[in-house]
Amino acid sequence: MRKSYSNEFKLKAASMVLDEGQAVPEVCASLNVGPTALRRWVDQVRQERLGSTPAGAKAITADQREIQELKALLRQKDRDIEILKKASALLLLDAKDHSR
Repeated sequence: MRKSYSNEFKLKAASMVLDEGQAVPEVCASLNVGPTALRRWVDQVRQERLGSTPAGAKAITADQREIQELKALLRQKDRDIEILKKASALLLLDAKDHSR
């Protein structure tokens, strides 16, 4: 079974490399994580700090998580608006048919 790590854990591990200057093998040994996973987290946190999240990835940093949540909410609102437009157009057509 694959291990699952919290965003806080991933962020701390990446910060140890990016901010504290620790080597990847050193952090892997101290946190008991594989180098592939740690390098992926480091790359992703580096990207997120520059303002983007890799396509299809769940954000690690709080700012990028909030951006992803807001984008999802905006997409839902856009879908809701389209549904309301279609419903109101149907109601207008129905009202015209009944007024004849």
